[in-house]
Amino acid sequence: MQPLTVEQKAALCIGADFWHTSAVPGVPSILVSDGPHGLRVQPGAGDHVGLGGSLPATCFPTAAALASTWDPALLREVGEALGTEARAQGVGVVLGPGVNIKRSPLCGRNFEYFSEDPHLTGVLAAALVEGVQSRGVGTSLKHFAANNQETDRLRVSAEVDERTLREIYLPAFEHVVTTARPWTVMCAYNRVNGTYASEHAWLLTTVLRDEWGFDGVVVSDWGAVADRVAALAAGLDLEMPPNTGVSDRAIVDAVADGSLDEAVLDRAVDRMRRLVERAGPAQPGESGGGGFDHDAHHALARRAAADAIVLLRNEGPDEHTGTLPLRDSPALTVAVVGELARTPRYQGAGSSQVNPTRVDVPLDEIRAGLPSSTVGFAPGYALDGPADRGLADEAVALASGADVVVAVLGLPPAEESEGFDRTHIDLPVAQTSLLARLSATGVPVVVALAHGAVVRTDPWEQRVAAVVSCWLGGQAGGGALADVLTGATDPGGRLAETVPLRLADTPSHLNFPGEEGRVRYGEGVFVGYRGFDALDRPVAHPFGHGLSYTTFGYSGLTVDVDGTDLTVGATVTNTGERAGREVVQLYVGDPEASVARPPAELRGFAKIALEPGESRTVTFALRARDLSFWSVAHGGWVVEPGEFEIAVGASSRDLRLCRTVTVDAERPRPVLTADSTLQEWLADPEGGPALREAAGPGILDDAELQKVIGNFPLGRLAAFPGTGITRETLRSLGA
Repeated sequence: MQPLTVEQKAALCIGADFWHTSAVPGVPSILVSDGPHGLRVQPGAGDHVGLGGSLPATCFPTAAALASTWDPALLREVGEALGTEARAQGVGVVLGPGVNIKRSPLCGRNFEYFSEDPHLTGVLAAALVEGVQSRGVGTSLKHFAANNQETDRLRVSAEVDERTLREIYLPAFEHVVTTARPWTVMCAYNRVNGTYASEHAWLLTTVLRDEWGFDGVVVSDWGAVADRVAALAAGLDLEMPPNTGVSDRAIVDAVADGSLDEAVLDRAVDRMRRLVERAGPAQPGESGGGGFDHDAHHALARRAAADAIVLLRNEGPDEHTGTLPLRDSPALTVAVVGELARTPRYQGAGSSQVNPTRVDVPLDEIRAGLPSSTVGFAPGYALDGPADRGLADEAVALASGADVVVAVLGLPPAEESEGFDRTHIDLPVAQTSLLARLSATGVPVVVALAHGAVVRTDPWEQRVAAVVSCWLGGQAGGGALADVLTGATDPGGRLAETVPLRLADTPSHLNFPGEEGRVRYGEGVFVGYRGFDALDRPVAHPFGHGLSYTTFGYSGLTVDVDGTDLTVGATVTNTGERAGREVVQLYVGDPEASVARPPAELRGFAKIALEPGESRTVTFALRARDLSFWSVAHGGWVVEPGEFEIAVGASSRDLRLCRTVTVDAERPRPVLTADSTLQEWLADPEGGPALREAAGPGILDDAELQKVIGNFPLGRLAAFPGTGITRETLRSLGA
């Protein structure tokens, strides 16, 4: 291969235009495209910010919805479909998925992210990545790292300690990188502890490459590069879109004056070459937007959307019968209320917006699903603006003559989007005031929610019969809603995030979105359900919650312990009269930990389908990492010996089976120095006896005095006369 000039190497590292990498001799250009839940390929140059004019593609459910399926096999199927469409449209790399943790329900981009839990996020995202890349198309895992808000997103510094990073904000990235091997990782816009993510050598090189073994390309988020040379030195290979004439010139000049080692540039060039080789040349017919089965992908989108719907509440005429599912009958009259029923909101706004191949309208699909019933409609409210008394009166009149009301409510497009954060978690007043009037008719009301991020359901849900959370379900979400309402499918979704009673209850509330260019992650590892449970704070609906049209029983918990390896088994039985799907969840707690830890953390899950009366035993394997916390003092993952609580159940607060086991692990020993406290020296199995021998009797035999001065570093005590601890004592101890 012909050697490249420094100018050509620099060009290869900044892209050619908004969506293409640069072509240099021997290295052709490839096309990249937004596509966390559907492709957004722009033919030609596209608009100036790359947000309009895309080719038709299947709009699958958003990440918030896909996460609610808790189904890795389904996410792999969706990934395979995305990869197939990408190949058909000549795309080399799909820009997604996003695995940032939902630190606050206010984040405007939460619809693009999976969960508040890193384990659930990592497992599901890995399945999606594997699916896409099985079709010979790359992915771009984003946004690395601590990108959890839209407010001041290009400049804000996420002030977060290392333990919190390691336990909450990095594990999903780590799991995907080490198991699914994404072709690219996208850096975030924000700073992390004062340093831009695009220039963060610890993140991009020490952690990502040296620790996790990532061998692909690190690409910038679009416009995330402040200093191209500093970013290249830190490990960022590709800047997008290109700052042509500025970034490339800066690289060339830095190599020329010796401030950038050309070997660093060569490494980035080699990674770009490998990426292009992986993507391969576009095949004939791959750039015209055809080449995939539109009907089959729409059917998959419908199945995924139905599997994502979470049945939050289902009250009925008695404790054994819920209002749902609706049973088609010539005697049944249904009042469908809500503008969102005929003008559906099925995806979020911003860079993930897809031009769908078709859209299922909920009202039409409900009518198709209840062909013998009488289904009326009233909009009830406008998508934007204040409450309209005339629209509300019409809806109440319709509801008063019905057997059941299906109120389709949710967040209008202006309420959530990439680019800004929400300021509250409430439904629009026009909708809640209408809902109060509908409930007052005495007719059972079923609320179907369309939303990308969590919305508050208290107190209005206490006055309705049933609530289903549909999220932003993609182009087939309307059909999926009809499938669940009519019982054609069991609601398969479980919450991937907590629904709080109030915004003020959320652990991050006092530290979001920050001020003066900084946001302090003051809640530490107590994000989402971890924080709610640690404070024993009531919630509207807990993490992992979701009802079925059948019931499930749990029995036979077994836990086999082999050192720090645990094998956990539990039997689940469908105790109802319908087939259904259950998500079996495994949580681990460490009540004896030397550091503050959440009461329980998700460490495994399995989604199973059971016929009436059928039982199945689910088995989970836990390893040392599943029991560990990140110790800053020891610079690594630590398992402490002692008791652990193992629990299996249907949500973080519905743990049906629990057992305490004792784990035999080697307790990590601290490195004892003059800065270690008297208590730390005495607690150490070797340091304690050595100190007692060197110091002799005195304060070491005075238990009451040790309570007062036990937290003094040994070096400080050496300055106190009469303690028995001297400089000579320290020298003899090697401190």
